[in-house]
Order: sequence, then C-alpha cells, then structure tokens
Amino acid sequence: MTYSFIKKLDFSILFLTAVLVGVGIINLYSATRLEAASPLPVYLKQLYWLGLGTIVMVCAAIVDYHFFERWGYWIYAANILLLVGLFILGDRSSGAVRWYSIGSVSFQPSEYMKLSLIFALSKYFSGAMTEDGLRLTDLLIPTFMIAVPALLILKEPDLGSAGLLVLLFLTLVFAVKMRLKTLLTLVFLGAVSAPPIVYFGWKFLKPYQRQRILTFLDPNLDPLGSGYHIIQSKIAVGSGGLTGKGFMNGTQGLLKFLPEQHTDFIFSVLAEEWGFIGAAIVVGLFLVLIVRGLGVAREAKDFFGGAVAMGIAALFLWQFFINIGMATGIFPVVGIPLPFLSYGGSSLVASLCAVGLLLNIYMKRKIF
Repeated sequence: MTYSFIKKLDFSILFLTAVLVGVGIINLYSATRLEAASPLPVYLKQLYWLGLGTIVMVCAAIVDYHFFERWGYWIYAANILLLVGLFILGDRSSGAVRWYSIGSVSFQPSEYMKLSLIFALSKYFSGAMTEDGLRLTDLLIPTFMIAVPALLILKEPDLGSAGLLVLLFLTLVFAVKMRLKTLLTLVFLGAVSAPPIVYFGWKFLKPYQRQRILTFLDPNLDPLGSGYHIIQSKIAVGSGGLTGKGFMNGTQGLLKFLPEQHTDFIFSVLAEEWGFIGAAIVVGLFLVLIVRGLGVAREAKDFFGGAVAMGIAALFLWQFFINIGMATGIFPVVGIPLPFLSYGGSSLVASLCAVGLLLNIYMKRKIF
C-alpha cells in the first residue's frame, strides 16, 4: 500500500516545494545569523515548523479530500470563532491583535482562514452549480461568507490578509462557470461601485494604512518613516545586479538597513545575495508550481477537487505576486508573506497543507 501511494505522487510538486523550502531556510540563515542571541535562532524555529508542516502535508495527502468537503462549513465556522476569539484571548502587539500565544509558540488564524475559505466556497459552488452556470442570486451566500472573515481580519487590523481573501473569492468566482448575464452584471456592478468603494474605503483606512499607500506612490514623501521600507528594499534588490553579492554578503541585510528582512522582505535578501539570476530562478519555481496547481485543477475528478486546487493555485499566485511586488516597489507594503520563504510557522504549515491537498487531488484525478 505504501509503495502504491508513493507511486501515485506528483514528484514535480514535491520537488518544487522541497527546493523552495530549502532556499527559504538558507535565506533565513543568512538574514538572521547575526541577530542578538536568543534561545532559538529564527532559521531553527523555521526548521521545527517545517517538521510539523511536513506531518500536516502527509496527513492532507493521505486523508480523502472529500473529508474537507463534508466538513468544509464546520472548518470555516471554527476558523471564524478563532478570529472572534482573538479580540478576547489574542496577543496584542503594536496595536494589532493577530496571534494566539501558548507559551513561546504563536499561531495566526488568518493564515488558516485562507484554506478554510477555499473549502467552504468550493463546497458551496459544488452544490450550487447547474448546467447553465451560476446565477447572480447564487453569489449572495458566498459574498456573505467572504465578508465575515474579511471584516474580522480588517478589525485586527490586517489589511493585507483581508484583501487576499477578497482576491481568492474573486478568483474562484470568475473561475467557475457563470451565466453570461451574471458575468456582465458583475462587471457592470464592479464598474459602478468602484468609485464609492475607493472613496469610502479611503475614509475607513487607518492613518498608517493611508500613509503606506501614499508612500507606495512616492516613497520620498517620508523617506525615514513609512517610505523607508520600500526605499531600502529597492536598494537591496537593485544592488544585487546580475549575479548578486554572494551568500551572506548582502550589505543591506548585514548592516540592518533592511527592515523585516526575515518576513515581508525576505525576497529582497535573496535578490541582493543571488542577484537577478537567483531571483529569476525562484520566480520560475513559483510559476511552475502554480501552473502545476492549475494542471491538478484541470485533471481533478470532480468539481470540488478542481475548485480546491484552483483556490490553492490562486492562493500561491496572489501571495507570490503581492510579496514580490512589495519588495520591488510595485505594490504597497501590506504584510503578505512569501510562501515557503518568509519566516512564520502558521504560513509555512498552511502552505505545506495546501501542497498536501494538491497531491491528494492529483492522486485521485481522472484518468484520461
């Protein structure tokens, strides 16, 4: 049975994941090796999370993925409760409450909400789908399903994760079959509602969030404040040149000019040390992994499996695009981690769980 299971695996997905995780650990070592002495270095913490994430990935690959269809709404509801509980039991830091802390271990519910939302939406669309496609009224319930966690995460506040949930929702909505009338109505409503949403959204943003957007448009408005991150990141990326400065020789990271270099700006560390060639290889690995995810979605034997695989591919795509966009100054700094590379136990475990689900759906795919 073990041999049969191994024989069915998609080793290209496993290989891509292993290489990206390996690059992430090496990069974290370089970025944090000179930090003040602590009970456990960052890269070793990431290795421990990698061990847990590997176990979760194997479990996600073995358990029939229809388990997540049967329990999709309950998993979603449990994560909603975790988000609500943050405001009572969460660990408040720098005015934000995003983590639960149990001793020295912390976890971030919003990372698992991303997968929970994919399960719930995929289950709903699977049941609501008709031969002609979805009607506009079929989108009322999923709109509510995205609105609740997005508003709770905004309240933390975490604009980046809330926006990512919305992007996941929109990707899945446009990926499933809709009636032409539904599609045209959505496009019209989007065009009409965009101006008031932007206006009132700007009013709703906190001052520091507005400042992030303004400094994204022109980092020199506040070069020593909110624009500092973008400026230093672009210096790090640009100074890497074609081949980079070499492993552990990145001056922006070494001299601590680059803020949050082990989380938000881990790609900047990579680009400075390994240059355009190294960065392009990592970008290529991500793109191939995303394409493989889309391939799994296409080959899935049922609608639910295809929707989950599509959601996972979209999750990797948007996180990859936003994080690298932050590092290169083409996107505001919104705190979205780079899967497999940025430090963060919750992000790594959730990403490896997503990989396990892709393997699961692939093994049970249609045989053409």
